[in-house]
Amino acid sequence: MSTDPFPSWPDVAPRLIAVAAGREPADMVIRGGNWVNVHTRECLPGHDIAIAAGRIACVVPDAGARTGPGTRVIEAGGRYMIPGLCDAHMHIESGMLTPAEFARAVIPHGTTSMFTDPHEIANVMGLEGVRLMHDEALMQPVNIFTQMPSCAPSAPGLETTGYEITPGDVAEAMQWPGIVGLGEMMNFPGVAAGDPKMLAEIAATQAAGKTVGGHYASPDLGPAFAAYVAGGPADDHEGTCEADAIARTRQGMRAMMRLGSAWHDIESQITAVTEKGLDPRSFILCTDDCHSGTLVAEGHMNRVLRHAIACGCDPLVALQMATINTATHFGLEREIGSLTPGRRADVILTPDLSTLPVDMVIARGRVVAENGAITVDCPHLDWPGHARDTVHLGHALRAADFEIAAPAGANSARANVIGVVENQAPTRALKADLPVRDGLVEGDGDVCQIALVERHRATGGVVNAFVTGFGYRGRMAMASTVAHDSHHMIVVGTCRDQMALAANRLAQVGGGITVWRDGDELALVKLPIAGLMSDSPAAEVAASADRMIEAMRACGCTLNNAYMQHSLLALVVIPELRISDMGLVDVRSFERIDVLEVPQ
Repeated sequence: MSTDPFPSWPDVAPRLIAVAAGREPADMVIRGGNWVNVHTRECLPGHDIAIAAGRIACVVPDAGARTGPGTRVIEAGGRYMIPGLCDAHMHIESGMLTPAEFARAVIPHGTTSMFTDPHEIANVMGLEGVRLMHDEALMQPVNIFTQMPSCAPSAPGLETTGYEITPGDVAEAMQWPGIVGLGEMMNFPGVAAGDPKMLAEIAATQAAGKTVGGHYASPDLGPAFAAYVAGGPADDHEGTCEADAIARTRQGMRAMMRLGSAWHDIESQITAVTEKGLDPRSFILCTDDCHSGTLVAEGHMNRVLRHAIACGCDPLVALQMATINTATHFGLEREIGSLTPGRRADVILTPDLSTLPVDMVIARGRVVAENGAITVDCPHLDWPGHARDTVHLGHALRAADFEIAAPAGANSARANVIGVVENQAPTRALKADLPVRDGLVEGDGDVCQIALVERHRATGGVVNAFVTGFGYRGRMAMASTVAHDSHHMIVVGTCRDQMALAANRLAQVGGGITVWRDGDELALVKLPIAGLMSDSPAAEVAASADRMIEAMRACGCTLNNAYMQHSLLALVVIPELRISDMGLVDVRSFERIDVLEVPQ
C-alpha cells in the first residue's frame, strides 16, 4: 500500500526555521506579490514568500536575505498570491476519470487539495476499489485526501450493490495514510433511528480522531434532523435553500454549498452570509460532482469561487470558504489552506480576485501549472484486469425485457412517474395516465421508460418504470453504467428496441454511456474501469462527453447537464422517487411502491 510521499513538518522543521531566520537560502522565493491572508481576511501588498522543502518558511516584506545561487525566484509583479483551492466534498468518479487524470485536469485551474469520497467504486469493487483510488491519489503532485465510504448500499433493503461496506472495513481504512475521515453518511434514516451498523462506522471514525461527513437529503428540519446531527455527522452538502444552510450551521455543522456540473445550490444558500450576516467561517464551498466536460471547458474550484462572488459574496470571504474553512474542518489547518509558515506551499498567482484567471499554480513548492498548462507528471496506478471487467448482464437483453404489462383489459393505466428537476438532485413523485397498446403500458408525450438493469452478479434482472422531464422525442435510448450509488445500469428511452441495443452495447465495451436513435449509436463514452472511469486524458473523455450531450440534445433533451440527472435516478437516498434493482422507491417514506396504481 502506498504511503504519503510528502515529508511531515517534524522532518523539515529545522530547515524551515533556518530559512525563516535567514541562515539558509530558500528553495524558491515568490517576490513582490499581494499576500492574501485568509486568517485575517487582508490583502497585504509588497510581500515575498520563502519556500523550503515544499513548505512555506516565511512570508515577509523582503525575503532577499533568504535567496542563494540555487534559489528559484518567481516575480509576482504585484499579482495576488492566494492559497491553493480546496474542494471539500467531491467524487472523482463523477469526472469519469481516474485520480491521476482528474488531477491533471484540475491542477491548471488552481485546485491543490481535494477531499474525495470514492463511494462509487466502493459499490462496484468494495474495499479493494477504495484502496486502489486511495493509492493512486497519494501518487499525485497535489493533495488528494480520501474519505472512507460509509454507505454501500446507501439504503439497505432498498438496493443491492456489488459489494457492501462494513464497520470493519471502516476501522481498517482509518489506519491508511491518506484517509481523513468517513465519507458522506447517506443513510440518514438509519442514523436518526440509531442503526448499530451506521453508529459503529461513525464511532470508528471518531475513535481515529477523524471527520464524519454528512448527507441529510430531507426537507424535514424537525426531530429527524436533530437526531441525525446528534449521530455525529459534521457537515452537509445537500442543502438547497437558505433555511437549510442556517439550520446546519446553527447546529454546529459546516454547510457545504456546492456548484457541480448540475447542482447549483450556492446562490440559494449564500444569502445566509451575504444577507443574514451569519459567520462565514461555518460555510464551505465544494463541487460534489463535476464531469470531465465541465472541468475542461469551465474549470473546477475556481469556477465555484467565481460563482460565489457573482452571487454577492465578498471575494476574500469566498476565498476563505474554499481554503482555510475547509482545512480547519478536516483538522488540517496546520498543513493546508493558507499562505503561512509551516503549511504546504500551495500558491496561486492571479491578477484579479474576482474573475480569478490562474496564471501560475505552485503545489508543495513546485510549479505544477502555468498559463493554463500542467507542467508536471500525474502518475498512473497499474489497475488490475478485473477492474476492467465489471459489466455482467447474464444474457443479451431484448425489447421484451423492457415491457410493462397493463392490468388485464385496461385501455389506460395510472403510473407513478419519476419527475426530473433541472439543476437539482431531488426528483418529484408524479402520476400520469398512460396509454395501453397490445396489453403493454406505453410512454406518452414527455413520459418515457426507465429501466434499472442489474450488472454486478449477472442475474439478468431488469426493473422497469417511467420518468418525465428529459423531453426526448423519436425512437431513442440512453444507457449508463454510472448509476449512483449502486451503479447497476440505467436505461432511459422512448423505444424498447433501442433500450436493448444501448444496454447490450455497454456490456460489450465494459461500461460507460451510450445514446442510440433509430438503430444507430449517436455517441459513446467508454468508461472501462469499474464501468465508471477512463484512464484516458480528460480532454479526450470530455470530447466524448460533449458528443454524448449533443446526442441527447438531438434526441430532444434541453435540460442543463441532463446526464447528471440521468446518472442519479437510482440514488435511493434523495427524495422523492427513484428506481433500484428492487423496484420503484418512494424516498419520502423509504418504501417500495408499485409502478402502476391498481384501480379500486
